[in-house]
Amino acid sequence: MTEHWRMLALPALDAGLLEALFADLPVDVVVPADRSFDAILAAAQDADLLLGDWGGLRVSGELVGAAKRLAFVQQPSVGVDAVDVEACTAAGIPVANAGAANAISVAEWCIGASFGVLRWLAYADARVRAGGWPQLEVAQRGGGELAGRRVGIVGMGRIAREAASRFVALGCDVAHWSRTERPAEAAGGARWLSLDGLLTHSQLLVVLIALTPQTRDLIGAAELGQLPAGAIVVNAARGGIVDETALLAAIRSGALAGAALDVYDTEPLPEDSPLRAEDRILLSPHAAGASQEAQGRLIATVVDNVSRAVSGQPVHDVVNGLEPVIRRREG
Repeated sequence: MTEHWRMLALPALDAGLLEALFADLPVDVVVPADRSFDAILAAAQDADLLLGDWGGLRVSGELVGAAKRLAFVQQPSVGVDAVDVEACTAAGIPVANAGAANAISVAEWCIGASFGVLRWLAYADARVRAGGWPQLEVAQRGGGELAGRRVGIVGMGRIAREAASRFVALGCDVAHWSRTERPAEAAGGARWLSLDGLLTHSQLLVVLIALTPQTRDLIGAAELGQLPAGAIVVNAARGGIVDETALLAAIRSGALAGAALDVYDTEPLPEDSPLRAEDRILLSPHAAGASQEAQGRLIATVVDNVSRAVSGQPVHDVVNGLEPVIRRREG
């Protein structure tokens, strides 16, 4: 009989659903008693595998250190900032993300959000529902066309490539900056510029770079000040990359026309966040990748990788450079 692996599952999903997803694998799914750190720590003691969370729970260095049997962490998202990857690497634990599962969905959200801000769709919708008819106000806000607009993309991973190709198809002048210089044919048709060059280029700045210690606060007041007057910022990466206070100040001063945000420094967005009061900012609840298609691909990706882990096949999308064949560890 195949020996079962014990997997701690952190997503806030029904335990029966989680068990059903992995029912065909030699995996015993364990769900913590609640979402407190103590409950997670207790459940992690005998875990061989860990399925991370996308809703705020962090796989901390303390948790990694306490889970002596832990051999593999599967994060069900593209970003791995909820995992202490450095601690996992030091402990010899491979960490994998969900690859390109939501790349198309997030790219399409960026396109839709860009249209939404340019044409003030949320602003108009709210006022029409309240009994108004803001035809003149919308016109006075200066909504423009996306075609012909200078678009700059910060980052050039899979999501960014999907976004770039779509902006190019819509007739935009698209450039990108990433830490590795890439030719346009490897970047969805977007040419590479230095970060300073990209900022001065971008009437529409789209942030799609991973959050790391190097990219935290990458777009602050000085960088926002380099954007052309009336520019728009779209952030579907992570909240810690764009300085929210500086962004809000630039919009309120009139230097920038508006923004669309799917991610925030603190999630859920606090009730008293000043972002909520600014109608020139389109707010989305970290749902850019939440299409039916993306969710289906994400589930399939995670289940396939866990299957690979327990069957001795190399797992996909290891982000910390460790051996992709997962081996049991003795606690």
